[in-house]
Amino acid sequence: MSLFRPGSGAVEASGLPLEVFDPAPACVMVTRGRQHLLTYLNAAYREVFGDRPLGVPVRQAFADLAESHWLELFDEVFRDGRPVRISAAPVTVRYAHGDVERRFFSFSLSRVEASGHGTGVLVVATEVTGEVLAEQRARSLAEERRRTLQRYESLISTSTEKVWVADPAGLLVEGSQGWERVTGLAWEELRGSGWLSTVHPADRGALAEAWDRAVRDVPDRFEHVYRLRHADGVYRHCLLRAVPLRDGRDGGPVQEWVGACADIEQRWRSERRSALLSRAAHRVTEAGNVPDAFASLSRTIVPALADECGIYLLPDPAEQRPGAGPLLVERVASTAREGLPDGLPPRRKERVEAGHALARAVRERRPVHRSFPIGAVPEDIAPPGTLPWLNRNGAHDGVVLPVLVDGTVAAVVVAFACQDREPIGPEDRSLMREVVEQAHDALSQVLTLQRSQRVAWALQSSLLTDPPGHPRLRIAARYLPSPSAAEVGGDWYDAFLLPDGSLLMVIGDVAGHDLRAAVTMGKMRNMLRALAADHGGRRSPGDVVRRLDAVTQVLDPAAGTVTCAVVRVGGGPVQERDAGGPWPLAYAVAGHPPPLLVARGGGTRFLTGAQGTLLGVLPPDTPRGSAGDVLPPGGTLLLYTDGLIERPGEPIDRGLLRLERRASELAGEPVETLCDRLVEATAPDGRDDIALIALRLPADPPAAS
Repeated sequence: MSLFRPGSGAVEASGLPLEVFDPAPACVMVTRGRQHLLTYLNAAYREVFGDRPLGVPVRQAFADLAESHWLELFDEVFRDGRPVRISAAPVTVRYAHGDVERRFFSFSLSRVEASGHGTGVLVVATEVTGEVLAEQRARSLAEERRRTLQRYESLISTSTEKVWVADPAGLLVEGSQGWERVTGLAWEELRGSGWLSTVHPADRGALAEAWDRAVRDVPDRFEHVYRLRHADGVYRHCLLRAVPLRDGRDGGPVQEWVGACADIEQRWRSERRSALLSRAAHRVTEAGNVPDAFASLSRTIVPALADECGIYLLPDPAEQRPGAGPLLVERVASTAREGLPDGLPPRRKERVEAGHALARAVRERRPVHRSFPIGAVPEDIAPPGTLPWLNRNGAHDGVVLPVLVDGTVAAVVVAFACQDREPIGPEDRSLMREVVEQAHDALSQVLTLQRSQRVAWALQSSLLTDPPGHPRLRIAARYLPSPSAAEVGGDWYDAFLLPDGSLLMVIGDVAGHDLRAAVTMGKMRNMLRALAADHGGRRSPGDVVRRLDAVTQVLDPAAGTVTCAVVRVGGGPVQERDAGGPWPLAYAVAGHPPPLLVARGGGTRFLTGAQGTLLGVLPPDTPRGSAGDVLPPGGTLLLYTDGLIERPGEPIDRGLLRLERRASELAGEPVETLCDRLVEATAPDGRDDIALIALRLPADPPAAS
């Protein structure tokens, strides 16, 4: 049923009361008269705009309305009778509880003739706030996307960054001018997987593998450092970053990848410099000898700065000859990059001619740098024995760098770049020099240690002379320094004829591995010789040991721990001995492993009858006993130091048993062979020197002349 009827430009009431609009979902308001007295508000209107007083002008009833200009429409509709419709009008609503909201409504205003109310204005309002806000958000998002795209396109067109977009399979589908400008390649050459052609050959495989893995596993962000070839042909380090863009849903499929490459060459060089200098100092400091120190240095240079590095040690300054003649050097280290074949010369002494770059670097005390075609390495820069290897492996650039230690050229570093590596430029040559200088203090220490070792070696070599010749006896001696000790030790052997024609054999050991131990060993050897020869050589071995102990305690109380074994063979001139019988032995032992007697048939026994305390423990002139035995024809007497029998973590008894068994097996070998085999059978990681002297009495007497 119609509530209002049209009539003369207005809507006429049907006679029903206005309260019929109370349950309507739309907001309904009615005014009357020219003053627009508020006559009716339905429940929906009151819910949205709050309760308003009836019977007052609408301007007064809605005095809090911020958008008061909307009220002017009441006059227009009342006067002209034409309805007015407004879409999405903003209205600021103040609620009774104090909150203020800005909301949106669509209004319809019409003139009405209401029964009992006269002429007025009917207002119907529908809230459209949700629709308006949604539309505004959509417009805002579209504008934001437009501006973002505009900024992105502007950034890409002007940026030096190498930016690209790849499809879900990781193939490039969109590039940038910066990418083309830096690489010097057109986009058609870069698209798809063509961009990998700009990667350094040595880095290409690792990058391709990492990128394939990222496309497969889709990390939140992909990062990789590699060398990028620029338009001028120079490779520079860059950091590639790429992120996957999904379709908006959590864990949704990848729509595309966006990547950018940033040049980090300077940062990479700075970090590499710090790492190399730290590594050089640490590695060389840990080295215990000169070869290890220089080997550590060459492993720092390769592969960071070169593909091959050899280091040549010069003689001691006192041994170097001034002038421009040939140079004798020792190759102490050689390192090649992983992947290059073997074939470099081993450690050995080399003769370098005066015109060679190595000799010139030493003479002029400055680096020498040469570049040359692949396969045409000049002979005057290739160290001896390396030319075939360098040509075979595509060497094209070389640096010869003198190593100054304590103001003297101590060694020479010779390094080469091979195959696809860039030439060793000024920055890398400077860094190579810094690496060497960083290791200066450690190199100085090991070179000083080596010089001390050479002095000790010279002293020890002068004392460890060859055994004397003898018409009836066969004597052999061996000395092997410890492979793990940084210095020589105090082990020694000796054999000499006494004035009465008998032979005295000595084996001894001074504790320690340093120059002091070698010096003490030399003093012991000489004093023992003098004491044994005193009184015509007629003193017993025990008396000789007693007098050595007493003299040592008086003259050198700080000599340290000393052990020895002294054996006297024969008792008179050789011609007085029974040609086919045994020879008498007299011996004394001071804290030393017992002599071993090996019979011709392989039987063995230790001589333990005169075991005594090591030197320096007993009061001076404490008696020392001697014991006697015989050396049968074909028998062998072995005197040795503990390095021959000891092994780390093993009881000494086991070592003695092993020596017995091995000596028994070798009883029929020549005495020289027996010594060699016994030394070869020792543990390769032995911690002590080995001294050994063996005496053999042939079974068959020499034929009469």
